[in-house]
Amino acid sequence: MTTLDRLNALSRERILILDGAMGTMIQGYKLEEEDFRGERFAAHEKKLRGCNDLLCLTRPDVISAIHRQYLEAGADLIETCSFNANAFSLADYDLAPLAREVSREAARLARAACDEFTTAERPRFVVGVLGPTGKTASLSPDVNDGAVRGTHWDELVAAYTDNALGLIEGGADLLMIETIFDTLNAKAAVFAIEEATSQAIAAGLLPTGARLPLMISGTITD
Repeated sequence: MTTLDRLNALSRERILILDGAMGTMIQGYKLEEEDFRGERFAAHEKKLRGCNDLLCLTRPDVISAIHRQYLEAGADLIETCSFNANAFSLADYDLAPLAREVSREAARLARAACDEFTTAERPRFVVGVLGPTGKTASLSPDVNDGAVRGTHWDELVAAYTDNALGLIEGGADLLMIETIFDTLNAKAAVFAIEEATSQAIAAGLLPTGARLPLMISGTITD
């Protein structure tokens, strides 16, 4: 039975619960700059506090603890801490090359937590999150020049492919394009997920013909 078949079967029996916000939970730990840096990034040239996804590498205990709290509260679907685990968002911290690694570790942590709580009667699922990035492909960031673009299709596809591959490598059951505010960005993300799936199949990470279920969470802009 595929993941989609299992989700469909379960949803016919009851409402499946998605976990809650990760950022506000992290705030409760009152982490300092040193927590975000860890040993690996102790000498990094930019401040890293606020780069929550990096905690998957430097404070995985915090991320795992948050996942467990949501599982204990009854969540069926656990989102990875990878909302900004893409080259565009991580570039703000000069960490763009780590996008795939952060995505992979985010999924691995969620996978371990879900496996810990999964039973035959109550399976738990890892939702690999792809955030919207801070760029928009169909809208101009310059109100005085409608032709200007902050990014382009190929750049978005490359970033999202890297993001999705990491999530697949880490063990995500399904993927979610989260809080997307630009339909062209969303199309690039869907295209990238198809590309990442093909690469994952070629690498033996997924069986031939496999397709991960996809969710899209949209934001309506004004």
